[in-house]
Amino acid sequence: MTNTSTMTAIKHALQRDIFTPNDERLLGIVNVCKAGKKKKNCFLCATVTTERPVQVKVVKVKKSDKGDFYKRQLTWELRDLTEVDAKDASKENPEFDLHFEKVYRWVASSTAEKNSFISCIWKLNQRYLRKKVEFVNVSSQLLEESVPSGESQSVAGGDEDALDEYQELSAREEQDIEGMMEVCEYAISNAEAFAEQLSRELQVLDGANIQSIMASEKQVNILMQLLDEALGEVDTIEGKLSSYEEMLQSVKDQMDQISQSNRLIQISNTNNGKLLDEIQFLVHNMDLSKGHIRALQDGDLTSPKGIEACINAAEALLQCMNVALLAGHDKLMAVKQQQHLFTELRDTFARRLTNHLNNVFVHQGHDQSSTLSQHTVELTLPKHSPLHRDLLRYSKLMEWLKITHREKYEGLSRTYVDYMSRLYEREIKDFFEIAKIKMAGTSKEAKGKFGLHGSSGKLTGSTSSLNKLSVQGSNSRRSQSSSLLDMGNMSASDLDVADRTKFDKIFEQVLSELEPLCLAEQDFISKFFKLQQHPTVLPPLAQPEAEDSDGIAPSRMPPQAEHRHSLSSDKDMVRLMMNKVFQSIETELNSLIALGDKIDSFHSLYMLVKMSHHVWTAENVDPASFLSTTLGNVLVTVKRNFDKCISGQIRQMEEVKISKKSKVGILPFVTGFEEFAELAETIFRNAERRGDLDKAYVKLIRAVFMNVEKVANESQKTPRDVVMMENFHHIFSTLSQLKISCLDAERREAKHKYTDHLQSYVINSLGQPLEKLNHFFEGVEARVAQGIREEEVSYQLAFNKQELRKVIKEYPGKEVKKGLDNLYKKVDKHLCEEESLLQVVWHSTQDEFIRQYKHFEDLIGRCYPGSGITMEFTIQDMLEYFSSIAQSH
Repeated sequence: MTNTSTMTAIKHALQRDIFTPNDERLLGIVNVCKAGKKKKNCFLCATVTTERPVQVKVVKVKKSDKGDFYKRQLTWELRDLTEVDAKDASKENPEFDLHFEKVYRWVASSTAEKNSFISCIWKLNQRYLRKKVEFVNVSSQLLEESVPSGESQSVAGGDEDALDEYQELSAREEQDIEGMMEVCEYAISNAEAFAEQLSRELQVLDGANIQSIMASEKQVNILMQLLDEALGEVDTIEGKLSSYEEMLQSVKDQMDQISQSNRLIQISNTNNGKLLDEIQFLVHNMDLSKGHIRALQDGDLTSPKGIEACINAAEALLQCMNVALLAGHDKLMAVKQQQHLFTELRDTFARRLTNHLNNVFVHQGHDQSSTLSQHTVELTLPKHSPLHRDLLRYSKLMEWLKITHREKYEGLSRTYVDYMSRLYEREIKDFFEIAKIKMAGTSKEAKGKFGLHGSSGKLTGSTSSLNKLSVQGSNSRRSQSSSLLDMGNMSASDLDVADRTKFDKIFEQVLSELEPLCLAEQDFISKFFKLQQHPTVLPPLAQPEAEDSDGIAPSRMPPQAEHRHSLSSDKDMVRLMMNKVFQSIETELNSLIALGDKIDSFHSLYMLVKMSHHVWTAENVDPASFLSTTLGNVLVTVKRNFDKCISGQIRQMEEVKISKKSKVGILPFVTGFEEFAELAETIFRNAERRGDLDKAYVKLIRAVFMNVEKVANESQKTPRDVVMMENFHHIFSTLSQLKISCLDAERREAKHKYTDHLQSYVINSLGQPLEKLNHFFEGVEARVAQGIREEEVSYQLAFNKQELRKVIKEYPGKEVKKGLDNLYKKVDKHLCEEESLLQVVWHSTQDEFIRQYKHFEDLIGRCYPGSGITMEFTIQDMLEYFSSIAQSH
């Protein structure tokens, strides 16, 4: 560690050798080495230039390797310094970082030197640069203007004091000093004599100054006399100002009185203006014209002009009643009287309007001119658009009633629902009666079948009449042509494709009539009872009310809660009213669906497609509508019937019994599935619920597969392979023709089963014409499999050449042909005619026979080499046998 005297000597040496030649003064120095490296000492010096503008620099000085002198190594401008990091402000740590264009890390010889250098840097920055330099982990004591005491003062403090007290000479002072030094030639060589000379001249100047002051005493006395006169004049002016102030005070008092009077007049005018505004507000907003009053009391509610006048009057009354009165208005007698008048007019008009609309509803419910007979032929429902058009003229009055008299509004809605539900119930019931009659056939036939009695034409649905519609027993729901077993005989039944098409048209007509009826009624209810708009702010008397046993009844809740839930409550009210008005639709639809299902369970396919389409259409119009909800519920029933239909078909497959005495052929449920699929594909073309049919297809085809195998296993007359081959061939042909994508896997499986069982049947059949030859070569293959070499098989006693020749001689060409002819007859006897597989089987038999022939020849060549043994017939002979047998039959 360097001591103070050494540092002082180094500082003076550096100033003399390095900085004085460059017109710089050294103000701070610290002995450092680079952090983390081998210790090589150097000095960091803080300098300023002696010429203006002052430049502040940090210079790295290092001792030369060749001599005992120092040299400048690196120089940084202080303005390029961005951060000084002292590492630790609370503990002694000689390390510190200077951030210039990069970070320079140093270790000082002592913490005191580091602190002194950092303080010098801070002061130079404050004096010359004033730039934003970050001092990190530096004690606040170092960043003060005062110079630290102790060791650091001895190192750099003296120069810092000189820096603080030093003032440069001006140009005038420099010239004066130079002039004096020229007069006194000895000024430089003898400083003491020069100082004495300057002191004597200073004494001479002081004496001259005293003489000058004494000579000016007379002028001072004259100045004092003038000041006394000026003070007298000031007293005179102050007296006059006081008198003026008294006069102004009197004027001020009079002006204050005038200002007070003016202020009171202005307040009076303001109050009068406000009172006039209040009166005009009340007169303008709470004045109802005599014409409006007459319209509310006696206006005509039947003519268009009278209704329009009543609407205008009701809206004006509502506007007057909803005026936002200011505080205190309700205490005015005139306001109270006017409010009482408004209340009486509101109650009177509400009563008149309610009575009139009640009469309209009752009249419409009782006096309905449309009868069943007028709509019998067309199967149409009466239209209510004229009634709706007439009533919609009152829709604005209903909105007014909803806001002002909620009880009367809901009473009217109950009355409307009550009477219209009776009307619609009669019309819908008659409509569905006609639909049922048309479904069963002509009106006459239907009456005979269903026991229609009386003028109302009600369906009695007697057991005997239902039996005529092929309902077997009181608990059965299947018709005579509603199964896969009977699909092939549909042309002979009473219910053919034409009947189903007729049913489809009737069912579509029913749905097409109901759809516009429901939509029109719901649209009317929404518009007439104002159940689709955002409600107006309700007065306290118009509270929303909840359901009673009829669907609508009083139950109080705050108006703010009604605003919050108005939209959902309006939708609920529409739903409740529609459910009440059309309470019989869902029941009648379910009854019609049950009838159609009883007539023919395959009607469920038509109903599923039609109902799905109408549900899809209704949901696109309004998913929450009554029509969409009702049809959706009925669709569930239709889908359930469809599933029951499919389950019934599967159950009938499982119950199939085959004759033990006749050959099986194509099973009836296999042909039934084919015709069912063709029918279903026709019905479900472009249908929305294709997925339901696809699921049904999978269930049915799996049941068909399972029951074909079941029948094949139980078959006694026909071989199992033939039953499987023929029926799976038929299934494969059907699926290939229909191209039902969801059954691609089943189509491939059917082909696989058909091919496997064809091959199995052919192999089992071929064992008979060459039975002994087959047994012989099976024995040969068994010996080889046991490990006997092929060329040694001929040495086995049972399989020597003599035994082989003996077996071959038993099968000359004539015998082989005879065996094949018997085989053809047997195959022909096994196979059914409708599938036409005889030639296919015979061709496969030929291929298998040739394969066996080649296999036998191969075994002879390998196990009996050089024996010259051959079969009694050639492949060409076999081909001729197969061809002639096929042609002869």
